[in-house]
Order: sequence, then structure tokens, then C-alpha cells
Amino acid sequence: MSKDTLLGGSLWEAYSKKVQQRMDNPTHLGVITQEEADSRGLKLIVADYGAEACGDAVRLYWLIDSNDIIIDAKFKSFGCGTAIASSDMMVELCLGKKVQDAVKITNLDVEFALRDDPDSPAVPGQKMHCSVMAYDVIKKAAAMYLGKNPEDFEDEIIVCECARVSLGTIKEVIKLNDLKTVEEITNYTKAGAFCKSCIKPGGHEEREYYLVDILRDTRLEMEAESVRENAAKLSLGELGFADMTTVQKVKAIDKVIDENIRPMLIMDGGNMEIIDIKETNDSHIDVYIRYLGACNGCASGYSGTLFAIEAILQEKLAENIRVLPI
Repeated sequence: MSKDTLLGGSLWEAYSKKVQQRMDNPTHLGVITQEEADSRGLKLIVADYGAEACGDAVRLYWLIDSNDIIIDAKFKSFGCGTAIASSDMMVELCLGKKVQDAVKITNLDVEFALRDDPDSPAVPGQKMHCSVMAYDVIKKAAAMYLGKNPEDFEDEIIVCECARVSLGTIKEVIKLNDLKTVEEITNYTKAGAFCKSCIKPGGHEEREYYLVDILRDTRLEMEAESVRENAAKLSLGELGFADMTTVQKVKAIDKVIDENIRPMLIMDGGNMEIIDIKETNDSHIDVYIRYLGACNGCASGYSGTLFAIEAILQEKLAENIRVLPI
């Protein structure tokens, strides 16, 4: 039975030709023995890594010289064809590099190297975990050679294993770009673009952090920080009218009215109060007022007095203020 029959023509086409070729004819598949290492005067490192999500496993062999350079490398893979192709490319990317540089190879480097062209993914999104497995076995081998823990090479919490995107990066991008949807996070970082398990609970692999929760919590942090900043600016008299909350705007308008308008109205036996403030779709701020005392029913309240109130508020606070008596 052909691969097209097993996978279905359209699904098979989701794999690059490079992946298909390395599935069937991996270049670096094999074993390196201690006897070979001794005969060549090189240090042998053998690292194993298994992916619990799919049951795949890979064994990586490195031969390293006295300058920490990976002179030769082989692999054995137990799993699907994508795991074989990813492991084969991973080994190729390691060859000739110092161990300290090889550990910088990411799963995205492996996937990108397997593409037929830069804009077309090498594998379906649900198979990105195979290149992650290749990345993790590199860390395991480097840790063994350098006498470290694999976690020493990971200084941040990884949320999206497929794209190797950290929690810190996601939160920073949300804040810097004022992102409001998970789709925007994916567009900016590629997190959630592949197997999608990190987007929300219920995917094929349980995660500690999900994009929906990170977005919600980060937006709450942003709002809380904005409130704190606005409160500090308000206390110093530095907060712009447009940045104020509705309550703060009412207080600011009342302050201007108390200082510039209300004394004039009281002299004529009248007064006024603010009923409501609304921001309109055409970027105006409508201030609804009610006249009191002698001002109530006065014709000037809808002409000269109204224009004076509006002009003072526009001058003192914002040019887009409109005053509407009710």
C-alpha cells in the first residue's frame, strides 16, 4: 500500500519534499560505538529523549574533539516518519559546531531547514512536536557533555513548545502592542500556530499555561497598571483629560465649572449640575447638564450661556467636548 493511500493525497502534500526524502532515506541514521570513539580519539556522548505526548523517542550520538567540536553524529529514532526526518536534519545542523553553539539550535531551525521554500511549512502543525523532540535531545546531549542540567539551557517558561515561545515573550508582546486576541498573539509570536495545544485546554497535550489565560491575566495587569499610573498623574495634576476614567472626568469638569462658571450663574440666582458624560462614535465627549434655579428655563441657557460653558470646558480640558442641556 502506498503512502498516498495511507495518509490521503492532501495530507501527504502537507509534508515538504525534504521531509518525505528524509523519512525514506535518512542521511545520518546509525550508531556510533565506544570502540569507534576510542579509535578516533574522540569523546562519545549518547543521549536519549522520549516524547510522552506521542510515544516517539530518539537517541543521539555525538563524537566530540578536544575543542568541543562535534566531529560526527548519528541518531536512532523510534517513532513516526516525521520524527525520523526531524532527527536526521537535527544531526546535520549539529555537525561541525561547537557543543555550546549546537545547543542554540531550536526546533524552528530544524523545521525551517526542512522546508522546500521559506514560506511553506515543512510539516503539518500537529507534527511540530517532532522537531521539538529533536531540540530537546540536543539539550540533553549538551548537558551531559558540559556537566549541566538540560534546564540550565532554558531560562524561561516555555508556553508554546512548537514555536519555543516563552511566557515572558508573550506577555511582553501583548503589552507592547496592546494585543486583545489570541489570533493577534499568534500573528506576532507564532505561539499557537502549529499543534494549538497551548491556546486553551482540551488540546492533544495538557499544558501548564494557555494563551487564553495569559491574555486575560496580562490585560488585567495592564488595566491595573493604567489605573495606578493615572492615579499618580492625577495627584500631580499631570493626567490628560482623554486618559481619565469617567469618574475622573466628571470631577475635572466639576472643578472647571466651580472655578470658572458656577460663580457667574449663582450671581444671577441660578446653578447647574452634570447629569452624564458619554463618548460618541465620532470622537466627541458629550457632557449632559441640567440648569437649576433661575437658569432653568432661561433662553440664554441654550445660547450665550451654553456657548460660554462649552468654550471654557474646551479650553481647559479638551476641544472635543460638547455641552448638551436636558
